[in-house]
Amino acid sequence: MKAKIHPKYNQTTITCACGNVFEVGSTRKDIRVEICSACHPFFTGKQKLVDTAGRIERFRKKYEKYEAVQREKAQQ
Repeated sequence: MKAKIHPKYNQTTITCACGNVFEVGSTRKDIRVEICSACHPFFTGKQKLVDTAGRIERFRKKYEKYEAVQREKAQQ
């Protein structure tokens, strides 16, 4: 390996939003993540909605308008 061109490899802690903390090797220090293997639905088998800024409610509200238009067209 050439000297002074590779980043420094350190032991670091990864902290999840659910509170899970584990240590790995990385070139970055103290990593924070939103979803880890302890809380991700693929690994846990549980469906858990992670709603960011009300996106689900906004989608449902928009879809309600679409359904109302479809019902009006069907009645005519």
